[in-house]
Amino acid sequence: MRYSLHKQASASLKSGLDLKEIVKLPDNEDEDDWIAVHVVDFFNRINLVYGIISEYCTRETCPTMSGGPRYEYRWCDGIKYKKPTSLSAPDYITLLMEWVETIINDESIFPIQVGTPFPKNFRSTCKKLLSRLYRYEMTNRLCPEVLGIVRSN
Repeated sequence: MRYSLHKQASASLKSGLDLKEIVKLPDNEDEDDWIAVHVVDFFNRINLVYGIISEYCTRETCPTMSGGPRYEYRWCDGIKYKKPTSLSAPDYITLLMEWVETIINDESIFPIQVGTPFPKNFRSTCKKLLSRLYRYEMTNRLCPEVLGIVRSN
């Protein structure tokens, strides 16, 4: 079931950019399954993008994880980093990717067996994952070092 949702999501992305259709829940599909597929897909896409730019986004070129001149994102996972901590962008992104991967591979949060119910906190967990992944995406778009390199190539 989730594989068919993934195929449908991929096909819709290739068929044009009607955003209302891309985010529309298909008929007869479980909404939590649909959310899970898209969270994992978004994570995989962001991971690919970071793999491409990681050689340009270093501790020296990107000393903070910022969303423009007014926003700095600080890492806090409640385990090793109990308080929001300022990190370089690559360190923040590495921790982010490891954190997301741990959660999406946790079958108690993202069950893989058909018919296994999602936990009550599934949607709030996804919201937190997506908000942090979106920070990375927006920071990537705003990073002058990366933008300069992308434009020159």
